Amino acid sequence: MTTGILAAAAAVGAALFAGGPAAAQMAQNDYGKPDAWLCWPGKAGDACSVDMTTTVIKADGSSSVEAFKADPKAPIDCFYVYPTVSNDPGPVSDMTANAEELNVVRAQLARFGSKCRIYAPLYRQFTLTGLRAAIAGKPLPGSTDPATRAVGYADVVDAWNYYLAHENKGRGVVLIGHSQGSGVLTRLIGNEIDGKPVQKQLVSALLLGTSLGVEKGKDTGVFKSIPTCKSASQTGCVIAYATFRDTAPPPANSRFGRIAGNPAMEAVCVNPANLAGGKGELKAYLSNSAAQIADSSQQNPPWVKGKANPKTPFVALPGLLTGQCVSKDGFNYLAAHVNAVPSDPRADDIPGDVMGPGGPAADWGLHLIDANIAMGNLVDVVAAESKAYLAKK
Repeated sequence: MTTGILAAAAAVGAALFAGGPAAAQMAQNDYGKPDAWLCWPGKAGDACSVDMTTTVIKADGSSSVEAFKADPKAPIDCFYVYPTVSNDPGPVSDMTANAEELNVVRAQLARFGSKCRIYAPLYRQFTLTGLRAAIAGKPLPGSTDPATRAVGYADVVDAWNYYLAHENKGRGVVLIGHSQGSGVLTRLIGNEIDGKPVQKQLVSALLLGTSLGVEKGKDTGVFKSIPTCKSASQTGCVIAYATFRDTAPPPANSRFGRIAGNPAMEAVCVNPANLAGGKGELKAYLSNSAAQIADSSQQNPPWVKGKANPKTPFVALPGLLTGQCVSKDGFNYLAAHVNAVPSDPRADDIPGDVMGPGGPAADWGLHLIDANIAMGNLVDVVAAESKAYLAKK
């Protein structure tokens, strides 16, 4: 599996599920069954009940181990929709969790379990297999059927409604998605939450690796009554961004960072490291195993020069990364800067670029690690928003 295919699938998947009729031709899933969920509080084999231990590596090469513990009594919930990851053979995935679904919830979701109870449904997404065939000009049978393209969204709506009816019990909830998952959640929020009674329970929405539209100069747009977040004490708001290296900004053909065909709208960029604007330290939690990143051929560097990498599932590199939302050449994006110090023993760069045949694909930026690169910041924001939400109640 190449990262170029993964990224193409993620972006095209988001477009596929952004609209279309209901998936009337496919039978509904039963979200009352635990097997229909990747993560569900108390479920046997919960995909979010995994080792999240992190080695924290300082600039001088010294390190310490950071333990992680989920909070089963967290006062709010998180509802997550994962990006395009399925390698199932048809254009639409089945409802069996394979390694790719298990790995993505470890990388993007499980760490939020320290602040919220986690609900993550399986859904019948448009697959990497279907995208490979489409890119090759040989679409799989049924892949262009509107019902095929809409089934994933219908599944997530069913899962959301089941969660609300049976599990929520009036609790606040954070919605979390990446890429195709963000596209699905954008539509769900617009249809099912924005302006509806349940909106009062929205702690926030984290829509990562997507181009969410707002009217230029305003903080609403696609969502009429859900603004962008400006502080961690604000609730009922949205954080969205797409990440690029500051040394490789979005090119003219970029897949993210602007709202194509609508000059009145611009893409949201909210920096999770500084919601008020300006620079902030990105608290990245980077996967420490090729099996956990999207491209198994993409290896991590030596985190400390001359030393073997640690064995923990994650590494953190405090002080190495800073981020800032940038508006330039018609694009709004999160610019990640690597504070490299060649004279110290710690690594001077991180993996995460989408790779094409000739090297990094500039039009995709750091799409693969949109969630990981600011994971610590996002968890901190959710903690602060939870506190603010409960105080208002």
